[in-house]
Amino acid sequence: MPRIGSHEIPARTLMLMGVDFLALIASLVIAAALRMPGGLAIELSDPWFWSKAALVAAVCELCLYFNDLYDFRVVRRRADLLVHTMQALGASCVVLSLTYFLIPDSSLGRSIAVTSAPLSLVLLMSWRLSANAINLLAKGDERVLMVGTGNAGISLVRHILDHPEYNMQVVGFLDEKGEDIGKSLVNPRVVGAVSELEAITAREKIDRVILSFKERRGSMPVRELLHLKFAGVRVEDVHSCFERLSGRITIEHLSPSWFILSEGFKKSPWLRASKRAIDIIVSAILLLLVAPILPLVMLAIYIESGSPVLFRQARVGYKGREFELLKFRSMRQDAEKNGPQWATQSDARITRVGNFLRKTRLDEIPQLFNVFRGEMSLVGPRPERLVFCQMLEEKIPYFNLRHSVRPGLTGWAQVRFRYSANFDDAKDKLELDLFYVKNLSPLVDFAILFETIKVVLLRRGAH
Repeated sequence: MPRIGSHEIPARTLMLMGVDFLALIASLVIAAALRMPGGLAIELSDPWFWSKAALVAAVCELCLYFNDLYDFRVVRRRADLLVHTMQALGASCVVLSLTYFLIPDSSLGRSIAVTSAPLSLVLLMSWRLSANAINLLAKGDERVLMVGTGNAGISLVRHILDHPEYNMQVVGFLDEKGEDIGKSLVNPRVVGAVSELEAITAREKIDRVILSFKERRGSMPVRELLHLKFAGVRVEDVHSCFERLSGRITIEHLSPSWFILSEGFKKSPWLRASKRAIDIIVSAILLLLVAPILPLVMLAIYIESGSPVLFRQARVGYKGREFELLKFRSMRQDAEKNGPQWATQSDARITRVGNFLRKTRLDEIPQLFNVFRGEMSLVGPRPERLVFCQMLEEKIPYFNLRHSVRPGLTGWAQVRFRYSANFDDAKDKLELDLFYVKNLSPLVDFAILFETIKVVLLRRGAH
């Protein structure tokens, strides 16, 4: 199954994308048949027809993705499904019109475009509604048993229940001591004791066993797990499963040995050099592209709240070294008169211009200079202030591991989590940052940059 780092892309998501692509191609073929019935065979034998059709389908798929149509919480709601599909196809028409204006030879023709647009809507909606009607996108096939009642396992089950595309059905939990049988922990209840592992696995036809003990010492049924493993039942640790499914490393009861023995955390000289080269080239290009708007942004800040227009603040970077982070100022000048505090998404200290800059991410532009100077990277954990780092290192285990890579302009936590405003949020974001550090690669960086474009275009809150 395709992965981004160690994070699996669910098979049902891939199936949804594949059938959508075929539906879009089919709408173009039908439109071509309606336009020129006699010459359809000639049209379909032309390689350029298929390359142009693939371009249309790719743009439509991209717009479907940007409109959350591969988010199964949207896919399962009929009203949202129709609205999001129409928005996606409308955006596709705008993008394709611009493409055809710039590259006229890439067009299939106005008549095909006009005919295929409603056909695409009908085919996409018909296929997705049919899939919902027969429960194709929500039915769980793999039967899972949670062995142990640790908090990490409970969090994992909640995550599985929220994501039917994983194709997993949690049968229940096994209690370490057999004292809470029948108790409901999430939705699946405690169905037995750990001592009944083999019997319950056979009776419930379990495909996968996930280990989530509150305390491993004296709780691990080694002999029974070996029997199941050699009988073909998949056995997996809760931390590895959580990482594979959610793209995060849960630190609940996580031992240092897991980090030591786990694959990943590789930073070869080639990887470091290629990442730095990309940072220099891309940051230089972006600085040249945005240079014309920088005076306008500075003028808007100055008119509303005076100088300075740049905000400078010491942040903790690579290997714990401090550096001066640059941003366009988005808060009042007396924002920290009461001392350092976390910013919140609806922070009263943010100015009107600052609010616009944050939503459009224009306030982050000066950090391209930090990237160019080597203090930051385009992708990595967001840099924190020293005072917050010291507090978080005392309360959250492994927090300092995020400093093993350069901090980033954007990151895995920024595209997958809301605004961090307290210790609990900081813990959740650390779990995402640790996933990034473990799976550092150009592919993961590309996926994050791609997702960042979506976040910026949809203006989903500053992080």
